[in-house]
Amino acid sequence: MNRLDGKVAFLSGAARGIGGAAAKLMAAAGARVAIGDVLEERGRATAKEIEAAGGQALFVPLDVTTEAGWAHALAVTEKKFGGLDVLVNNAGIFNGKGVEDATLDEWHKLVAVNLTGVVLGTRVALPYLKESGKKRAAGAAIVNLASVAGLVGSQLDPLYSLTKGGVTLFTKSTALEFGRKGYNIRVNSVHPGVIDTDMGQKTFVTRAAAQGTNDTEATRAVSIRMHPIGRLGEADDIAKGIVFLASDDAAFMTGSGLVVDGGYTAQ
Repeated sequence: MNRLDGKVAFLSGAARGIGGAAAKLMAAAGARVAIGDVLEERGRATAKEIEAAGGQALFVPLDVTTEAGWAHALAVTEKKFGGLDVLVNNAGIFNGKGVEDATLDEWHKLVAVNLTGVVLGTRVALPYLKESGKKRAAGAAIVNLASVAGLVGSQLDPLYSLTKGGVTLFTKSTALEFGRKGYNIRVNSVHPGVIDTDMGQKTFVTRAAAQGTNDTEATRAVSIRMHPIGRLGEADDIAKGIVFLASDDAAFMTGSGLVVDGGYTAQ
């Protein structure tokens, strides 16, 4: 189940966190994985970990906000592995500032990574994925990392929520577009709750600062209470969902949002 044998996957922002966990799990499931990230040292280390475990991996430096960066990264991937079957648009940044507090430059940066990066990745990967769609009965796959903040309103993170809401509807719209055009490319999104990663820790710091304190443990405890399951998510919790959507077991899913949030949005 959830095997990726023979598939080539490219993951943006996969040097660490959810992306890194997904790259490792996809390799363990049989995929050859390419990792794109601005964190070169960490990305190369993750690729080496995968290879040391018997998998096949490649690291490519990538700034997701540039079309040239995407074109180079995917060309290197195609040259190394012979094609592309799965794109995981994982790269993202967090900004916990409100509408009145964020500068225009901060907003532009948030949009550049969280929205433009997803659009560019999809557009540049499309020719490769269309070729894969012709060869595979279950089609090629795109998995976009959204958030619970892209499903429900956020009191504290309206700008971040706006970008993730955009990813949510972009996922559904491209699924419809590619279906209409007969590309045989499935497009789905994953919506994590608060995950215990470096980005998750940043949310605790931001929350504490907004309250005029450095007590990140208190804000962490508040986040845990918001998840009925009784804990924060772990990177592997989300990685498993990514692997499922990339696999042929999800062959009848497109335009869907897989919510992996410990019950956060059930309330």
